[in-house]
Amino acid sequence: MKIVIVPNPYRDKDFRYARQVQQILCAQGAQLQIALPFGDDTQFSLPKDLAAVPLREALQDANAIVCLGGDGTLLHIAKEASEKDVPILGVNIGSLGFMAELESRELSQLEHLTAGDYSVEERMMLDVSVTADGRTVFSDRALNDVVITKGTVARIIQADVYCDGSRIYSLCGDGVIVCTPTGSTGYSLSAGGPILDPTVRNILITPICAHRPQTASMVLGADRVLTVQAERSGRRSAFLSVDGGKAFRLTQNCTIKISASESVTKLIRLKNTPFFSTISHKLYST
Repeated sequence: MKIVIVPNPYRDKDFRYARQVQQILCAQGAQLQIALPFGDDTQFSLPKDLAAVPLREALQDANAIVCLGGDGTLLHIAKEASEKDVPILGVNIGSLGFMAELESRELSQLEHLTAGDYSVEERMMLDVSVTADGRTVFSDRALNDVVITKGTVARIIQADVYCDGSRIYSLCGDGVIVCTPTGSTGYSLSAGGPILDPTVRNILITPICAHRPQTASMVLGADRVLTVQAERSGRRSAFLSVDGGKAFRLTQNCTIKISASESVTKLIRLKNTPFFSTISHKLYST
C-alpha cells in the first residue's frame, strides 16, 4: 500500500507529527512518500533526513493520503486528490478541523489504514468558471466554497444571482458565498448560513451582510446551475476566491457560473464518529 504523507510545514513544526506517522506506517509495511501541500507557493525546505516529491507526482500510484494540518491544508490538496481519485485521511493539527478524521493524539489509529479497516466518504465539489467577452478567463473546482466579495472596506457590490436562468435576487452588500454542504461549516456559517449534513448533495447560497433583510440563505438541489452577474458599472471592484485561494479580480462584464462537479473528494473514515457529534464537540463544547 502506497501512502503519501502531506504535512503542513507551518503547523507541523520540525515535522514532529510527520515523523510519527512515518514511523507508524513503516512498521505496518506501507510504502511512503512525503509531499508538501503548497508546491511552488513556498520556499520551505525539508530537513536533510526527509525527502519530498511534488504532490502531483506522488499521487500517480498512491492508495491514500495522510494530510497533517487544518482544514485549509486539506482544501489545498483536495483538487489534485480528486483528479487522481485518491482518498484523504485528515489529521488535525490546526484549529477546528471539521474535515479531519483524527486528532494529533490519535495517530496510533493509523494502523487501521494499512489493515484496510476503514470506509470512504464522498463529498461533493463545485465547478466554477468565469466568462468575459465570450471566453473563459478563469476556472477552478471547490470542495468548500466560492466567494464573491467586495474589494475595499468602504464599498459594497451589486450582483444579480440566477438559478437555472431565473433571477433569485439582486444582491446589494458585501458579497455572496456559494458552498457545498462541506463548506456550510466555514465562511457561510459565519455569515449566518445553516449547517448541512456534509454527505448530502446540495448547493447553499449565503449573502454576506446583505442590505436587504429578505435576502436570505437558500439551499438548492445539486442539479441546479447558478450564474452570478456582477454590476456593469465601473465604480466598484469585486473579487472571486475558491476555497480561500488567491483572489481573482472580476471585470465589469464577467459572468460566474457555478454547478455541482462530477468530481468528488473522498475522505477516509476510521472511527465513524457521527457528524453532529463532531459539530457539538468543536462548536459548542466549553
